[in-house]
Amino acid sequence: MIHAENIHKRFGAVAVLKGVSLQMRKGEVIAVIGPSGSGKSTFLRCLNHLETIDQGRIDIEGETMVTTSAEGACHYVPDAEVRRICRKMGMVFQQFNLFPHLTVLQNIIEAPITVKGMRREAIIPKAEELLRKVGLLEKRDSYPSRLSGGQKQRVAIARALAMEPDIMLFDEPTSALDPELTGEVLRTMRQLADEHMTMLVVTHEMAFAREVASRVVFMDHGEIIEARPAAEFFATPEHPRTRAFLENVL
Repeated sequence: MIHAENIHKRFGAVAVLKGVSLQMRKGEVIAVIGPSGSGKSTFLRCLNHLETIDQGRIDIEGETMVTTSAEGACHYVPDAEVRRICRKMGMVFQQFNLFPHLTVLQNIIEAPITVKGMRREAIIPKAEELLRKVGLLEKRDSYPSRLSGGQKQRVAIARALAMEPDIMLFDEPTSALDPELTGEVLRTMRQLADEHMTMLVVTHEMAFAREVASRVVFMDHGEIIEARPAAEFFATPEHPRTRAFLENVL
């Protein structure tokens, strides 16, 4: 589903990603963990073309989005192809990014109508089913200002799912929430995992990584330090840096 090879990314003089490689299979749930500033979110944003890479290769479901020449220059496919490939992925951000002037239902149907050209009457039943899935059908006509943070994030998940992506990317989806609201978002994500949705999740929620992820990737200073099946990762971490991190967060 995702093949990322030797990804490098710099912001000015700062190297944020230093040769990150990851392969992801259909139905996998991969949790990406690590200290703040380790490059986790930047890696996700590179996969979805919210950031451009300086070197490397990215394939999504067998389609190449960007390669690097022998001379070291990155070459992206044409913009229309990039947009089409990126529509295979849904993205849920730390902040909810809902349109404040649109109702919950309008937030969900906006992209399918404007981007995919779907008819309003065709997408509304789908949107209502997604709201039922995340437990918020009764909020269909509410505005975001009337929702809690956890409810806003569940609407954001439903909005991403409305585009019918094959892969879901989550960038620390609970980091902006109060602890008591985190559980309702994680329950929705667990449900998606149970339905075999392919998910790449940047998270600080170690219980979620341990219980739901099929693999855990630990990043530090722009590199993948260790990547193993979740049970092995938490039971017998191999790298000293991984062990030190887990000792601090568990």
